[in-house]
Amino acid sequence: MQTPATLPAVSFREAFFVWLKIGFINFGGPAGQIALMHRILVEEKKWVSETRFLHALNYCMLLPGPEAQQLATYIGWLMHKTLGGLVAGLLFILPGFVLMTLIAVAYVVWGELDWMQGLLFGLQAATLAIVIEAVIRVGKKALKHRALYALAGLAFLAIFALQVPFPIIVLAAALIGWAGSRYAPQIFLPASKNGSKNNEADEAVPEHAHPSMGWTLRVLFSGVALWGLPVLLLFAVLGAQHVFTQEAVFFSKMAVVTFGGAYAVLAYMTQQAVERYGWLSPGEMVQGLALAETTPGPLILVLTYVGFLGAYRDPGSLDPLMAGVFGATLSTWVTFVPCFLWIFLGAPYIERLRGNRALSAALTGITAAVVGVILNLSIWFALHVLFADGPTWSGFGLSVPVPEWASIRWPALLLGAAAMLALLKFHVNLMWVLAACAASGLILRYAGLVV
Repeated sequence: MQTPATLPAVSFREAFFVWLKIGFINFGGPAGQIALMHRILVEEKKWVSETRFLHALNYCMLLPGPEAQQLATYIGWLMHKTLGGLVAGLLFILPGFVLMTLIAVAYVVWGELDWMQGLLFGLQAATLAIVIEAVIRVGKKALKHRALYALAGLAFLAIFALQVPFPIIVLAAALIGWAGSRYAPQIFLPASKNGSKNNEADEAVPEHAHPSMGWTLRVLFSGVALWGLPVLLLFAVLGAQHVFTQEAVFFSKMAVVTFGGAYAVLAYMTQQAVERYGWLSPGEMVQGLALAETTPGPLILVLTYVGFLGAYRDPGSLDPLMAGVFGATLSTWVTFVPCFLWIFLGAPYIERLRGNRALSAALTGITAAVVGVILNLSIWFALHVLFADGPTWSGFGLSVPVPEWASIRWPALLLGAAAMLALLKFHVNLMWVLAACAASGLILRYAGLVV
């Protein structure tokens, strides 16, 4: 009998700097971020296997909140326990949070930032290559049968054309996989290298993935306290109508309803922040969404920008800039604390269930559906990068440009193609490609070729 494979021994210091690097270069929304982590953690570092990566991703796709950040937290926890999960999850969002806060400060102090828009344009174009690579790599390795390709295609059509809610797609895919474990095991339970029917069982469960009831209750109590106490204190001290209390309550509520990632909730957040609370204007919201798409970190970090402007314009007795920074920090805190809570509560149980045939088959079905979802996100991202504002198509709660040759952004297309060639054919280091594209975007901006 073959001994189950264990995770490679990686020092905490090495992992720290890899997570820090990922935090600074995780552009492109969930598709680009999943692609980046797959490239670094599975392909280059080989810290986790393909099946383990997809198993973790499947679980994170079921949770409310940004799936890529939760995936980083999960893998960090898997490798270095709770501290590893905290470091991986925090470093995934910290650079983006700081950058979005600084951009908000610069915006209220100096107004338009041409140089920043040029840099972000170049980075956005470069991310196209990472996104396309993600669909190809994950698709090839996750879809082992024509039936799974069909399932991925159906998921894509459901979410892109029919606007079926993401949780329904995931549930349907899980049910198909569960049924497949009985009626089509050759599809949903592919053989592993050693001939077993469930290759997920060939990998050892980490020692720390054996939670007790005491551990579960401690995690639950700590997470709820860190999440809920600040909100209750703001209610008690400032009252329900204060901007800080409103932000804390609104973004706490968003943290538990954002199934399917940021795209599924951006339209709702835009409506509430602009029309109900009046924290910012429609034009400022559009600018914030564009910044979130082109800065590192989850797209939902647009809430940092929203929280800053809302508090800046209603500071009470505080200095406006100080109030803005506190509003940005508060909004980010109540949104992301639950993300850590879901992982630390659920991941140990998910790891222990990896050898269960029915669950494994259900997650195989979800994996196929996730490939379709990533393809949808990739197309949404590519349309926004490559086509200027023009006719739009409404779907998935957002409007996307309709591709027309007259509205194509040729600088973005050429820069993205060059980045793709550098990464996929010549295997240029990712950091060099990002730096070159950022510099090119800056040049194009000042040359008047990017508006």
